[in-house]
Amino acid sequence: MDLNKVMIIGRLTRDPESRTIPSGTPVTNFSVATSRVWKDDSGTQKEATEFHNIVAWRRLAEICAQYLSKGRQVYIEGHLQTRSWDDPQSGKKQYRTEIVADNMIMLGGRSETGNTAPQFSSQQNTPTQQPQQEPEMATTAPASDEEIRIEDIPF
Repeated sequence: MDLNKVMIIGRLTRDPESRTIPSGTPVTNFSVATSRVWKDDSGTQKEATEFHNIVAWRRLAEICAQYLSKGRQVYIEGHLQTRSWDDPQSGKKQYRTEIVADNMIMLGGRSETGNTAPQFSSQQNTPTQQPQQEPEMATTAPASDEEIRIEDIPF
């Protein structure tokens, strides 16, 4: 059995870039930074930041383009994909590894104070109710299965 699953929580490093491919399918690209803090053997605190390229397709791409912006904290769930192409200028093969988003949850709120925000999925056309806890701390299912329409979102 194989597994290719990625879950990250971080902040957008730039505004999403949206386009439509020739087949008419919307696609949105953006980057998310995640940081890790630890102490080395001498007790000195260290920090490392990783930058992740994210690509969202179809309805999730439209939602990301509409609601996300630089600095916004998000939870992204998806899978890793590496694509390659020949660079016409250098003649060398180029590679790019990115996270193809399947789900996205906007964290924080308009003021980033921990207000709950809707969750979006590539398999759905509408957001679903999010648990009252952060995704990494959630231990119970949402209190309600009631769906929220995009038109009802106040931001």
